[in-house]
Amino acid sequence: MKRHIFLLVLFTLLFPRFACAQVLYEVGGNSSKAKSYILATNRLVDIAFLDTIPNLFPCFSRCDKVITEFAMEDFEALAALRQAALLPDSVILSNFYTDAQYEQIDQALLLRVGMGMEQLCRMKPAYLTEMLRMELFKQWLHYDEQRSMETFFEVVAQEKGMPVYGLDDVGETMYMLFDREPFPWQCEELLKVVEYPEREIRQERALLEMYRMGRLTDMAFQVAGPDNHTSVSYSDYQVYAQRNRTWVKRLQPYLHEGNCFITLDAIYLGGEKGLLAQLREAGYRVRPVNRGRGLRVQSDPNR
Repeated sequence: MKRHIFLLVLFTLLFPRFACAQVLYEVGGNSSKAKSYILATNRLVDIAFLDTIPNLFPCFSRCDKVITEFAMEDFEALAALRQAALLPDSVILSNFYTDAQYEQIDQALLLRVGMGMEQLCRMKPAYLTEMLRMELFKQWLHYDEQRSMETFFEVVAQEKGMPVYGLDDVGETMYMLFDREPFPWQCEELLKVVEYPEREIRQERALLEMYRMGRLTDMAFQVAGPDNHTSVSYSDYQVYAQRNRTWVKRLQPYLHEGNCFITLDAIYLGGEKGLLAQLREAGYRVRPVNRGRGLRVQSDPNR
């Protein structure tokens, strides 16, 4: 009897954790001819995590197209992105810092990236910030770009001959990566990452844990909250929310045909202004594929 009571209490405590652990959603209704699916991704998560998501691969097998944020289609697009990461010739990055601050950034890049400002002085601050963040995540959060879940289904689709469509074009992607914030803000954020790298690590670790538990709404609050002083914060969330409204319109013809497999960063999906909420407002039925099941939640083995 005591054992039954113990198990009942344990289930009651753990059920909310499992019940909300959802990263795979089906989208239908609103005159859709067939269901489509949305997978919330996190680039820091290993592809092995995909095996813990019930019904993921059967859902993918029903689809005939993949939709993602930006489809890397050709070398011209990649070349345009590389060019967009460069500062205009008229802008000298050192003019936006004191000598001591510029030296601090230089030393941080040498330590983390292996190149200093002598080699990287023509790159936009947003690009340098992301370089530093990725190296921090490799060191402290065991990020492995080659095993990231982020582009797994895009790669599989290409291997299978399935079309892959991007919701943003090259110009919009360049804006989101390098110009979504005013240049002085970019300079400040680069310095913040150099001075307070532990903030970035702590924030991403929290988001990673929330993702593993399927808490997409909590992830949105974590980014947009007033206590977030990292390089991805409230102003970025506002930009994402505005873009989500555009994405809903662009998704409509795909969703009407159905059988779409949509993979997007979890940061874009949760919360009142997330893509899932905005799709519901547009009349679509959006619900977890694994209702009542949840993920087989795994803790990070590297923690």
